Amino acid sequence: MKNNGLKFRLTVGQVLLLLTVLLVLLPGRAAAAPLPLPNLNINLGTATEPQEVVGSLQLLLLLTVLTLVPAILVLMTSFTRIVVVLSFLRSALATQQVPPNQVLIGLALLLTIFIMSPVYRQINTTAIEPYLQEEITQEEALKLGAEPLREFMFRYTREKDLALFINIAQAERPQTRQDVPLNVLIPAFVISELKTAFQMGFMLFIPFLIVDMVVASTLMSMGMFMLPPVMVSLPFKLLLFVMVDGWHLVIKSVVESFS
Repeated sequence: MKNNGLKFRLTVGQVLLLLTVLLVLLPGRAAAAPLPLPNLNINLGTATEPQEVVGSLQLLLLLTVLTLVPAILVLMTSFTRIVVVLSFLRSALATQQVPPNQVLIGLALLLTIFIMSPVYRQINTTAIEPYLQEEITQEEALKLGAEPLREFMFRYTREKDLALFINIAQAERPQTRQDVPLNVLIPAFVISELKTAFQMGFMLFIPFLIVDMVVASTLMSMGMFMLPPVMVSLPFKLLLFVMVDGWHLVIKSVVESFS
C-alpha cells in the first residue's frame, strides 16, 4: 500500500513538472514565431478632395444596390413565372407542404439561372469584361448591361400591360423601345408574367380537378358521406402524376415557354 502511494505521488509530481516546463517553453516559442493575424482598419475622417466624396457615394450606392439584388432577381427574370407555376402545381396536388418551400424556391432559382444564362453571358461580354479592362466607363457599363435585360423583358411583356403603366405614369407615348423607362417596363413585365403563370396554373388544375370530381361522385354514390374525398383522391392524383412523368412535363413546359 505504501509503495503504491509513493508511485502515485511520483506520477503526480512528474505531471506537474511536465506542465511547468510546457508553460515556460510555449510562450517563448510563441514569441519567436508569432501567428499571422489580419489587420483591419476603418478610418473615419473629413474629405479634403471632391474625388473622396464621390468614392464614398459610389460605395454607398453599391451597398444599396446589393440590398435590392433579391428584388431584381425576382422581378426582372423568369423566376416569377416559375415559382408561381410550381406553387399552383403543389396546390393542385393538395399535398400541403410537399415539396417544401425550400425545394420549390431552390428549383426555381436553378431553372432561372439555366434560362437566363444567355442573357448573363451577353451582359458579361458587352458590359462587365470591357469595364474590368477599363475600356468603358461605369455609366456606359450600366447602360450596356441593362440592354440584354430590357430585351428579355420586352419579349415577354404584353403591349396592353405596357400601355397601362405608361398611362398611369402620364408619360409621352414612346416611339421606340429605348424610350421606355425601366420604372414602366419592370411592373408591366411582372404582371405579364403573373398572367402567364396563372394561365399555366389553370391548365395544371384541370386533370387533378377531374380526379377529385370522379372520386367525390363515387363516394357519394356509395353513401360514404363521412369520408373526405381529398383523402381518397390524393393517392390517385399522385399515381397519375407519377405515371405521366409529371415533373418532366411541367419543367419542360415552363422552360419551353421562354424559348
